[in-house]
Amino acid sequence: MKEQFLKVAAVSPALRVADPAFNAGKIIETIEAQHERGTELLVFPELSISGYTCGDLFLQQALLDGCLKALKQIATATEKRKMLVFVGLPLLHQGKLYNCAAALSDGKVLGIIPKTYLPNYGEFYEARYFSSAPAEGCWHALDRNDDYGAYFSAELIFRDENYPDIAVGCEICEDLWVPASPSVRLAAKGATVIVNLSASNETIGKREYRKTLLSAQSGKNLCGYVYSSAGVGESTADTIFSGNNFVYENGTLLSEAAPFSGEAAEAEVDVGFLLSERRKVSTFHAETGDDYVEAAFVTEGDLTLRKVDPMPFVPADAGERCARAELILSIQAQALARRVSQIHADSVVLGVSGGLDSTLALLVCCRAFDLLQKDRLGILAYTMPGFGTTKRTKRSADLLMEALSVTAKAVPISRTVLSHFKDIEHDPAVCDTTYENAQARYRTMILMDVANKHNGLVVGTGDLSELALGWCTYNGDHMSMYAVNASVPKTLVRYLVAAEALRLGGRAKKVLEDILGTEISPELLPPDAAGNIAQKTEDLVGPYELNDFYLHCFLRRGDRPSKTLYLAERAFAGKYDRETLKKWLIRFYRRFFNAQFKRDCVPNGVKIGSVSLSPRADWRMPSDASAALYISEAEQL
Repeated sequence: MKEQFLKVAAVSPALRVADPAFNAGKIIETIEAQHERGTELLVFPELSISGYTCGDLFLQQALLDGCLKALKQIATATEKRKMLVFVGLPLLHQGKLYNCAAALSDGKVLGIIPKTYLPNYGEFYEARYFSSAPAEGCWHALDRNDDYGAYFSAELIFRDENYPDIAVGCEICEDLWVPASPSVRLAAKGATVIVNLSASNETIGKREYRKTLLSAQSGKNLCGYVYSSAGVGESTADTIFSGNNFVYENGTLLSEAAPFSGEAAEAEVDVGFLLSERRKVSTFHAETGDDYVEAAFVTEGDLTLRKVDPMPFVPADAGERCARAELILSIQAQALARRVSQIHADSVVLGVSGGLDSTLALLVCCRAFDLLQKDRLGILAYTMPGFGTTKRTKRSADLLMEALSVTAKAVPISRTVLSHFKDIEHDPAVCDTTYENAQARYRTMILMDVANKHNGLVVGTGDLSELALGWCTYNGDHMSMYAVNASVPKTLVRYLVAAEALRLGGRAKKVLEDILGTEISPELLPPDAAGNIAQKTEDLVGPYELNDFYLHCFLRRGDRPSKTLYLAERAFAGKYDRETLKKWLIRFYRRFFNAQFKRDCVPNGVKIGSVSLSPRADWRMPSDASAALYISEAEQL
């Protein structure tokens, strides 16, 4: 699969207990169907060739011979198919019976993995029949001809010969439920995907607990986890099996089959992302091992199942989005309240422009003051209209401050800035960077001096996206005493403001909705002839939805330019063409690297998500680092 994705499936075909020939037929049918779907890793349930509920029939030689014959038929069915298949069967090894998984590919049995932990409680009594995996592995002949056999060990890892980072380890059912699961060792030895052949019965509440275990196991081992459990056809004498099939990636559920549905759980696991996570997490202990078996099972197919979210910082589900917004706003408010309390500030001071960022900062200030049980009049909110301020944004700012019952102040800056231009001999007709930044820096000076006068704390309004792109004036809006939005990306800012609009209702809701509909702009250049915003941020730095997508790929996922563009084409299909995506990707890298010097000296600001650019805790990069490597790769795409 392209860009280190692995297409996996967990299946539970219908079976007959103790009928290996019938079960082999169903397994082969499934292999053929999944091959047509481009599946590269296919997992069947525990003891899928025999059935899990055979009871004392496991001790019958006829059943064991039938399972061996079926295994050979299934292995042959994988010939000339790029696929790694795991099936379960009972197997005699050196006079003892083992509950095993067999790994198959291209007509061969690559390896046999015996179950380590055998349940012997409740309705499960495997120790009556099976032995636990031996400490040492060895060769196992599958018939009298010693040439036909495979290595027998619980430590085997199967990796693709062309993509060795795509490595698969295996454990069986109860192995997951014990404190020291084999998958922990396998992940430490390099397995990036774990498969589990299981026969876990269905009882009330067990599905939810099982999902908790799977999520935790894939999360703590930073791996993909493909779980296939016994389904329809098993004996219902005392238990019932519903075909619980799941695929997890680093703790996140990618796919699941509904109970009793007979459906497959199919997904594309991002192995590249898992490797990136392992590089970041210093407590993930990697070992080396020699229990690797190589095969060719990774194809060059495209993504067909995985939906690439164009808004990775914003939950897609409306209910989850509301809950997330409330949590983020609470984090921001609690952090600000703690800082205000710590320095014994009487007030907070901030500039309110009528734009999204300053609106969110003001809403956070109100929440913080409510937490502290302080009068909101201690929130000193300043509008500072300049050369680019429009009537719409000024009016929005005034109405918002009134609706929130904060102290509203206005300090027009144009006359003072013109005087400053005289001092530095700048022609005000030249609307260049000097023209823009002089306004931003003067506004910051006003806020800092007001804070001194009123024993206050200047609250920064800039967001994560602006900091990533360097879209802030050094020592202007770049600076504050506490930056509440510092780790909130622009695409998320919009949803936080919308959530507060719904919560507050009334006049506040009306003005917040108007702000949400306003063009994003720093308003540092004069309006157009009609008095509307002329300086549109996204025309200059690119659409924020693209920049935030690229930022997430770069910082959170560790994706290289080729993979980022590959994912962007799928996330924004029909909205942006490849050349547009590529253009803004190149500009993203250039701006991100060039802006590091601004990020090296930013004020404190609470981290609210998995991505932050704080130089103290999250992102350390020299200001002189070159973007050439990234830009060169992106330009050649």
